[in-house]
Amino acid sequence: MTASAETPPDDIAALAKGGRTNVLGFALRLAARVPFLFVAGRLYGPDTVGKFALAVVVVELAALIATLGMKRGLAQALSTTDRPHAHVVWDALAVAFCASVGATLLLFAFPHIMYRGDAPQGVAHWLPAIVVAIAWSDISLAALAYRHNLRATVTARAVIEPWTISIAAVPLWYLNPADGLEISYMLSMLAAVIASLIPFVRSYGAPAGWKPRLATIAALAWRNVPLAGADAIEWATRNVDRFILGQLFPPAIVGIYYMAQQIASLPGRLKTSFDPILGPVITQSLASGDRAAVAAQVRQVSFWIMAAQGGLALMGSIPGKAVMGTIGPQFVYGTAALAFLLIAEVLAATASTCESALVYVARHWNLLISGVMLGVQIALSFGLIFLMRSWGWPDNYQAAGPAIALMASLALTSFIKARLLKTLLGAPVSGWRWQLAAAAGVAIIVGSAFTALPHSLEWAELVFGLPAIAASYLFVIWRLAFGPEDRALFQRMPRQD
Repeated sequence: MTASAETPPDDIAALAKGGRTNVLGFALRLAARVPFLFVAGRLYGPDTVGKFALAVVVVELAALIATLGMKRGLAQALSTTDRPHAHVVWDALAVAFCASVGATLLLFAFPHIMYRGDAPQGVAHWLPAIVVAIAWSDISLAALAYRHNLRATVTARAVIEPWTISIAAVPLWYLNPADGLEISYMLSMLAAVIASLIPFVRSYGAPAGWKPRLATIAALAWRNVPLAGADAIEWATRNVDRFILGQLFPPAIVGIYYMAQQIASLPGRLKTSFDPILGPVITQSLASGDRAAVAAQVRQVSFWIMAAQGGLALMGSIPGKAVMGTIGPQFVYGTAALAFLLIAEVLAATASTCESALVYVARHWNLLISGVMLGVQIALSFGLIFLMRSWGWPDNYQAAGPAIALMASLALTSFIKARLLKTLLGAPVSGWRWQLAAAAGVAIIVGSAFTALPHSLEWAELVFGLPAIAASYLFVIWRLAFGPEDRALFQRMPRQD
């Protein structure tokens, strides 16, 4: 199935432009994130990385809740209001600030939520204070995305944030190896919020004449409860596995899994980078009552993301041992988890893009489905761990249980949400095409030839194997799966008036 001809050309132009910016941002993020993984793995080791991973998972959850769903709800609020847009956005920032202060005070009062052992007493003690910076960065970038300014997101999230943490982690290992990762993370979030607020103020201006409206702010927060719940559940789906491991295994196991998770999350960022442009396009089509266009937009973006994530999953999983070995020899134990996590990202593409529309047309059903499937994932994670533990399997095998549970739950979620959205819009929304399976088969054959090389030539798996896997996969995709609208992603569109 090719992209629908019903998709308006302007929508394809906007989605393609966002896609090109997204690919650039992904490449920049990849180039900046890899050094951090190498530094964290080689210098700090899995035990320190594991402690850091458990602390950050709580801080990021607090920041997500503090946005109260406005990362996606802001686009709808701006498209339906008659107030100055600057006032609406500053209302959202005010809500996020109040919620962030509450979350920060809670974490300061109960630091053991973040740390299983003693909480740090130095600079890293202030880690909860970074919640407001994360929340404000998310909302200001969402406001800029409503005006189709994706360059700010690329700069803040793909350049400033990852390079700051990568660069800061090296000297901090010499100065404060125990808390170096936390301090590096705090510096990167501060740099990201500055890089987000500067273009935001330039675009929307200072809040001239704005006065916080308590009733308006309360109504905005209440309307966004389903969106906030959906965001929190989606985030929990990708991070609860780390929390579960932290309760059942020592920090070193969590650190190894976290590194596999970070590598696997890079393809997932392709979808999250599409959110800023997909959300406004969908809300504008819904405002005009064109549901067929919404289905075509979801279907188009779903295919783009699935095709890209499929190639990246093959590149990461076929030479998985070599990929994890570059971080450090002890991280090779996370190879199985890496493979399952990468497959999970591909299976999640349909659910993620469908959710971009469901949060507007059936937000409560979307929330219910996500909540139920999160419960299935958690139950399956514990079940697999305890089952493998009863069989006497080693810890690194048991630690792959949550990755398998994530893969299974995301596959089922994609199926359910695609069926629901198809029913609501009256048109198919899945981006799956059988040519993707053919491309994957060719890439597996090519990659297997390189993994069969002797261990002494393992470096060849990365130097020559990765490009060969990518080239064979992309060749089949381009020749068999891509239609004219798909190729728009790689073409420069005429500048619109």
